[in-house]
Amino acid sequence: MSAPRIVDIVEVTKPISSPIRNAYIDFSKMTASLVAVVTNVVRDGRRVVGYGFNSNGRYGQGGLIRERFADRLREADSASLLDETGENLDPHRIWSTLMTNEKPGGHGERSVAVGTIDMAVWDAVAKIAGKPLFRLLAERHGREADPRVFVYAAGGYYYPGKDDTALRAEMRSYIDRGYNVVKMKIGGESLATDARRIESVLAEIGSDAQLAVDANGRFDTLTAIEYAKQLRQYPLFWYEEAGDPLDYHLQSVLAEFYPGPMATGENLFSHQDARNLIRYGGMRPDRDWLQFDCALSYGLVEYLRTLEALDAAGWSASRCIPHGGHQMSLNIAAGLGLGGNESYPDLFQPYGGFPDGVKVEAGHIRMPDLPGIGFEGKSDLIRVMRELAE
Repeated sequence: MSAPRIVDIVEVTKPISSPIRNAYIDFSKMTASLVAVVTNVVRDGRRVVGYGFNSNGRYGQGGLIRERFADRLREADSASLLDETGENLDPHRIWSTLMTNEKPGGHGERSVAVGTIDMAVWDAVAKIAGKPLFRLLAERHGREADPRVFVYAAGGYYYPGKDDTALRAEMRSYIDRGYNVVKMKIGGESLATDARRIESVLAEIGSDAQLAVDANGRFDTLTAIEYAKQLRQYPLFWYEEAGDPLDYHLQSVLAEFYPGPMATGENLFSHQDARNLIRYGGMRPDRDWLQFDCALSYGLVEYLRTLEALDAAGWSASRCIPHGGHQMSLNIAAGLGLGGNESYPDLFQPYGGFPDGVKVEAGHIRMPDLPGIGFEGKSDLIRVMRELAE
């Protein structure tokens, strides 16, 4: 058998537009990059193609992927991209090739481009190995894979004409589908209005679920504290991203006013940024949650460095519940022992969600044994993917 090699890299930028908004942006113009890493390997009569895409909230990165990063892989010596056995691709060597001639720092947009390609590479690597990615990761890190993963339902966006009754009905629909933690947006209206919305949802869900709230980085320090004083009255699962993600001082001050769990990190895109959050952000490893999203932050290769930095600082991987609602993070959670994953039951389709037939039960899903990330098990998603490269 000839050695595996990458024969093509294809990208298309797709709209994932929606009339929803959070406290900072609306999604009416939102896009996402879909990438295919095509190999020369055949499994079960089909060419192995790895797929990846970037998470919602950051736009597609077609320009960077096509004009800079894909060419570095095309021009590389194929042997330099293989692992030590010569029988599979090496995501770490591929990552190093992608980042050739890139200066350190500046984790704004290129981290999304590299993270999208990295997802497709890991999908291909696991398919070549003939294993689900979560089992491959567990084996490589000497762990026992746990196919049961906690998931929560993210929604509660501001929407034209959406009143408290519609918000309550949305949250109830998530509970009816098996979720026991639900999330809603705050910060897009006044504190008084948001307090009313929160209390309405809490009255609806009762003891059936817990509620998390997400300000999407909207607040300055004084507003974040003002909200904290109101929110600490409620039994919230967490208070998420109160201020700018790089304002570590704000986050550390907030801990003095909010004793309940806080969450942040989805807009930090490197292990250095994650380390700074832990050093300077006042985050508490006994109760707070970290939301780094590999698809936005240079991929799993970099996420492994982030987990190493967290471990060195005394944090458990079980305090990580990534942003993004995609199957890549589900595989990382099951393979490396994360605390769970975000889920968008009704939004950003076909990219979010689970393989067909996977149900949420008591706030958890069970990973199916599908080779790679498992995209082939989600019929609406794999249809779009195969149109790109198969």
